[in-house]
Amino acid sequence: MTWTAPTPALTDGPLVGDDRPILEAFLNWQRATLLNICAGLTGEQLAQRPIPPSNLSLLGLVRHLAKVERIWFRQRAAGQPVGPMYDAARGKDADFNELSAADAPGDFQRLQDEWRSADAAVADMAFDDTFDVNGDDFSLRMVYVHMIHEYSRHNGHADLLRELIDGTTGR
Repeated sequence: MTWTAPTPALTDGPLVGDDRPILEAFLNWQRATLLNICAGLTGEQLAQRPIPPSNLSLLGLVRHLAKVERIWFRQRAAGQPVGPMYDAARGKDADFNELSAADAPGDFQRLQDEWRSADAAVADMAFDDTFDVNGDDFSLRMVYVHMIHEYSRHNGHADLLRELIDGTTGR
């Protein structure tokens, strides 16, 4: 049987109250939206690059967002000594360029594992906690805002890619 990307459970969150539960819920909604856009596609479809000469693919976006989650939450905010997700010798776009349709199930699992690890890494941090990134102070709150932006931007790309792959819109 051919593997297809599963349909996630979409999440809702609070609409009023403190900013942390609202931003956490909205980030989780954006995370689930990416998986929903990919749902039902095979590894081969996810690996397609339907906009030449762009290297964008749905599988590349899944891999990229796993990498970005690790960098911002675990390495930068929490200061965890975890290595890079992809071989730096392959270049900064290895997440987009070094992919295989056969690895799609593992790439989807890696993304979801990274979500759990990212959430756990910052669970005991306050939103006002700061850390240095190349000489600039960032707060954990800013990381959530940045990640929501990152997903929103790439979910827009994913919508267009999905439509080009099989005509599906509105996921």
